[in-house]
Amino acid sequence: MTMLKAPELLLPAGSLDKMRAAYDFGADAVYAGQPRYSLRARNNEFRLEQIKQGIDEAHARGKKFFVTSNLIAHNDKIRTYLRDIEPVIDCKPDALIMADAGLIMMVKEKWPEQVVHLSVQANTTNWAAVKFWQKMGVERVILSRELSLDEIEKIRQECPDMELEVFVHGALCIAYSGRCLLSGYFNHRDPNQGTCTNACRWNYATHDADIDATTGEAIAQKMEGDFNFEAAQQKAEQAFASTTGNGDRHPKADKVYLIEEAGRPGQMMPIMEDEHGTYIMNSKDLRAVEHVARLTQIGVDSLKIEGRTKSLYYVARTAQVYSRAIDDAVAGRPFNPELLIELEGLSNRGYTGGLLERRPSNDYQNYISGHSATQRSQYVGEVLGAEGQADVGLSGDWVQVETKNHFAVGDLVEVVHPSGNTTVRLQEMRNVEGQPVQVAQGSPVRVWIPMPARYSGALLARVIESQPPAAAAEPALAV
Repeated sequence: MTMLKAPELLLPAGSLDKMRAAYDFGADAVYAGQPRYSLRARNNEFRLEQIKQGIDEAHARGKKFFVTSNLIAHNDKIRTYLRDIEPVIDCKPDALIMADAGLIMMVKEKWPEQVVHLSVQANTTNWAAVKFWQKMGVERVILSRELSLDEIEKIRQECPDMELEVFVHGALCIAYSGRCLLSGYFNHRDPNQGTCTNACRWNYATHDADIDATTGEAIAQKMEGDFNFEAAQQKAEQAFASTTGNGDRHPKADKVYLIEEAGRPGQMMPIMEDEHGTYIMNSKDLRAVEHVARLTQIGVDSLKIEGRTKSLYYVARTAQVYSRAIDDAVAGRPFNPELLIELEGLSNRGYTGGLLERRPSNDYQNYISGHSATQRSQYVGEVLGAEGQADVGLSGDWVQVETKNHFAVGDLVEVVHPSGNTTVRLQEMRNVEGQPVQVAQGSPVRVWIPMPARYSGALLARVIESQPPAAAAEPALAV
């Protein structure tokens, strides 16, 4: 039996600390970008100095570091691009991730040896487009998120000598891979310039509307009570079945409705339905860990995780889980459903397999909440180490923790470490002066907890229990 080639595991690096965590927990490569030329213009630690340091550290560890430069450029950025990208190229990144055809041409003309990966922003959805970019000198294409597994396989068959990359986890855009105008409309922040405000995830109320016979404008009539999607869906299906069995549109489908965003009362925006349905703009998050084996069998070269603005805990856990999924796929082991459960511990908007498999529309959208939530565990702290315990009168197995969220004595805590994870019931806790405390408040408090020093660098997650803890506590961590 031929051994399958393990795909590269590519993680986001919103900071140097997150880059290191990604490598520690199994990533083969990371991607980071300059604020001015990537689609993470905000919340981005990386400047030229950090990019150089990141590349040097990556190469010292035998890892790869890609620099994202994937904005869709306007003329003012064309003018400065070559000047600003030259010192980045001098740092010797393993690839530039780019989307703009003009910028790609300019880079390839001046630095023909520079490896370029085509960003998902270029919306590559077919094998002919992959061949086109290959002729343009692009070494890898990051395929559009809108493709199915079968479509990806067809591209692999038609383009056997081209590197292909596929997103397997993270936020999904309601628009076609970022081609969105909502943020620009509301806030004058262009998503394709890296300043998206996620307007698709804001809280919108729904209003009935009438059309003014004189002006033709929609006049709002606020709906009474809370909107129940399931009840409305059932009512609509019953009405459709009783009145339009021949497949014609229901009369109310052509009616105009208005939506109102919670932070902008009185600003009414029309929303309409077509033959495919009504589109609520809050996509669930992509989780394709169960498809890693199929993608490995297809021969995808790189599996990518989204989330440069996500937490250190998110980076560590996704790297750990997807690394295990890749190992299982290469070894021919069946998929481990426990990996699905582990990912439930991360903040998410509900999960979907995206368009990798065709599913009912309500599987793609979260109609309840626009913010991330966690169902299984919550990231509560990072273990800093044992140094300084003698100064506060402690001895033995104690480590200091920098808290990120509230946790308390008696909580069940998962210890996430590159050497392996374990779970422990927290028996006691001390404050920075070494005095006993029962609760660690949220960031940026520091506390001491009993734990061997070898767990330095571990991340702690409070397990959200459906039942109260049993009288018999779990054993403490072994030395």
